[in-house]
Formats: sequence, structure tokens, C-alpha cells
Amino acid sequence: MGPPNPPPPPTRANGHQHGHLRTTTATAAKRAARAVAAYIRSAPGTYIWLAVLFVTTVALHQMSPDFEQDFLRQRSTNLHELSSNPVRVLFSSALWIDGGRWLPYAVLYTVFHAQAERWLGTLRWLTVALAAHILATLISEGALLWAIRHGIAPESAVNTLDVGVSYALAGIVGVLTYRIAPPWRYVYLLGVLIVYGTPLITGRTFTDLGHFTSVLIGLACYPLTRGRGPVWNPLVTLARARRRMHRVTSRP
Repeated sequence: MGPPNPPPPPTRANGHQHGHLRTTTATAAKRAARAVAAYIRSAPGTYIWLAVLFVTTVALHQMSPDFEQDFLRQRSTNLHELSSNPVRVLFSSALWIDGGRWLPYAVLYTVFHAQAERWLGTLRWLTVALAAHILATLISEGALLWAIRHGIAPESAVNTLDVGVSYALAGIVGVLTYRIAPPWRYVYLLGVLIVYGTPLITGRTFTDLGHFTSVLIGLACYPLTRGRGPVWNPLVTLARARRRMHRVTSRP
């Protein structure tokens, strides 16, 4: 039995096919990159904030655990800091993530914040986010102060670590209710109330109260949503996706 025959040399047709495939792949990659860049430019506030959070999260990873806790506590919206530096801590607390996990927030900011900013515009989006962050902080810390004075919470709770962007996020999640067409709007709202209401009932911490309050603040921002274009209907989006898929699959 002789040696196996060598593979045939590549033909001009094969080379043309490979070249065409590389060109198509490169074109698709460029289109995807342009689409991502355009999406980021359409929500500048969201991604500037996210970039700041990335920098501060990297900085936190360079700190020792004890120093990190001390550092964050000085930028925390706890009762002690709010009584002495309210403006500073209300601002600085929104620039740090407790726990040092940035990637989940990148996803949440893209899904919720970016959508709200694209829909409402940067100024209205920022108004909702700041209202939720500031008012929910003051309400939840006020409830904590009441609990301390009535012996329900310990005195040490005045120095509780409380930084992060979750109140602003919850407010945006709430206001996005008005972005969705009925009856899907009510399904979304029910899900939001379950997600944020269940911890308030079972845990009853001041942060649970802050998150639920933030959602209510977002819902109260309905006047800011008027005149912001048509609502989003999931069925219409699904039908468009099916038509695109049909056109792609039906090409010769």
C-alpha cells in the first residue's frame, strides 16, 4: 500500500472564498464596533459615570481591607457623616462601589441607565437618578435615626458603611416603567415591586427601605417622561426581529 496522496493545492476559487470570508468578518466587526461606539455616545452620562466607577474600583483593589473600610466610611452617607458633611458625602458616596465588583454594574448600567438616558435625555435622566439617590438616602437614614432613638437599632449604627449607586439605579428602574407599553408595563412593574418589596418585608433593613423608596421616587417622576417619544412594545420588537431573521435566512 503506497503513501497517501497529498492534498490538492488550493484553487483560485478556494482562495477567493477565504478572502471573501475574511472581508465579510472584518466588515461585520467594524459595524459592531461602530454600533457599540454609537450606543455609548447616545448615553454619555451613563458611561462617564461608569468609567469613574471603574477607576475608583481599581483604586479600592489597591487598598488593604482595613484601610478600605476606613476610607469608604469617610465617604459614606451614614448619620455621622451626614450630620457634618452632607453635601460632600451625598456626592462622593455615588462614586464608589462597596464590594469591588464593577462588571455587574457595567451590565446594569447598560440595561437600565443607558436606556433611560437615551429615552429621557441626559438632564432628565440625571434628575431622576439624583432625586432617588439623595431622597432615598435621607429617608432611609432618617428611619435609622428613629430606630436608634427608640432603642431598635444600636448607637453604633450611626457609623454604618453606606456607599454605592444602588439607590440611583433603583430609581431609574422605577421610572422605566413608563417606557413600556401596557399591558407589559404592569407586568414589569409587578416584577419590580416583588424584587424590591420582598427584601423590605423579610429583611427590613434601612437599605431595603432605601431601595424600595427609590423605586417609588422613580415612579413619582412620571411628569419627566411626558413627550419623550413612543413607548416600547416588546411584541413589535419581536415581530421586527422575526422579519429580519426571515430576510437573512431567505437569501440565496
